[in-house]
Amino acid sequence: MKRISCKPPAYVNLKELYKGNLMLNYLWAGMILVGIIFAAFTGRMPDITNAALDSSKEAVALCITMMGVMSFWVGLMEISAKAGIIESASKKIRPLIRFLFPNLPCGHSAEEHITTNIIANVLGLGWAATPAGLRAMEELSKLEEDRRHGRLPGPVRKKGIASNEMCTFLIINISSLQLIPVNVIAYRSQYGSVNPAAVVGPGIVATAVSTIVAVIYCKMMDGKRRI
Repeated sequence: MKRISCKPPAYVNLKELYKGNLMLNYLWAGMILVGIIFAAFTGRMPDITNAALDSSKEAVALCITMMGVMSFWVGLMEISAKAGIIESASKKIRPLIRFLFPNLPCGHSAEEHITTNIIANVLGLGWAATPAGLRAMEELSKLEEDRRHGRLPGPVRKKGIASNEMCTFLIINISSLQLIPVNVIAYRSQYGSVNPAAVVGPGIVATAVSTIVAVIYCKMMDGKRRI
């Protein structure tokens, strides 16, 4: 009887990821060390100490503010899901999903997570969108495994190479049209902005342009891959 491996698929080279993290550690440690040395030679050590204390205080205050804002919006998302609003919205944007992911099998489990991620991003809930995005990538990875074994139709990629759907989802997720930039509004409110929500209009325009460009790019690259 053939043994089935239970090892999860490797999305990244862990050794390279570790090297990247180590490089970032060196970079940040180097900048901190240079700042301390510069302050010591210029007589500004008290400024460094005060800045560290003030930054720590601001970081805690910002975390509390963001926790309240995100709890409010994530709670609304949960209520919407229980009330069936998310499911209804998912059905409404299903034609968009078919347009963006033409090779995704109809009714595939990745579709639900992709739609949830897109809806959360549109509402500006980047943190709430992350779990759905991770699950979508996991399901798209399973889709590739099924294609490699001939169980599902579609273009087959070698193991370790992202599929068309993965690339498209990642780009759309990054560009992300946002109607309510919750995070930016919370930051502006925390730092004393007179009108924290003033960024809503410019944010919609900027993210709409980035999303349109992302869709055009994905379609162009998808066409090249089929040639």
